Amino acid sequence: MADSAAEPDVPRLVLDRLAGAYEPARNAARARAMSSYMRDAFPFLGIPAPRQRLLARQAVATLPRPTEADLRAVALACWALPEREYQYFACGYLRRYVRLCSPAFLGTAAELITAKSWWDTVDPLAAHVVGGLVARHPKLAADMDDWALDSNAWLVRSAVLHQLHFRENTDAERLFRYCTEQSNHPDFFVRKAIGWALREYAKTDPGAVRRYVAAHRGRMSTLSVREALKNLTV
Repeated sequence: MADSAAEPDVPRLVLDRLAGAYEPARNAARARAMSSYMRDAFPFLGIPAPRQRLLARQAVATLPRPTEADLRAVALACWALPEREYQYFACGYLRRYVRLCSPAFLGTAAELITAKSWWDTVDPLAAHVVGGLVARHPKLAADMDDWALDSNAWLVRSAVLHQLHFRENTDAERLFRYCTEQSNHPDFFVRKAIGWALREYAKTDPGAVRRYVAAHRGRMSTLSVREALKNLTV
């Protein structure tokens, strides 16, 4: 009996095709400008975001649906590459397939959030990957409670932002508790996240956000208050 065809190596196919699409699109001048915008924290290929997304879609269009193990392998491989566009691809790839992931994938999300950390990858991971996992696996909310008190500011930011798109399904008590617990956090990005999360929830329940800010304004940073009330008349 002939051997059955080997299963495709999805991570290798993804990375090979992605490199084949991205590398010819390098633009040194644009790469310098993009790196400068990000405070020279990361090198770039110099591919504008719309072009990145188009090339990425074309590269993976005909590939099989990944498994959870494939998703982890692709994400870690992208994080190991120097140019930031590869990490952006991984964020989008995980967002697309987060519904395939078990609760255990939260550990991979934490690895990515705490490596090469900056808002441009942390925020999509928090709002779409972590948020997607918690929405599908509500018991992970207990892990968010731990993240909200973590010493790593990016995990704190992720906990605050993970319900960003939950709208009427937001656990308001949990959101407000995180904001109170970290209201005096020394990190700018945590204080900004508090205001952003409250501002977004205000689209669903403006009265609750007004009452929360009124009750806690004395301990909140000016930045958090300003962001929270940006679209509210008080």
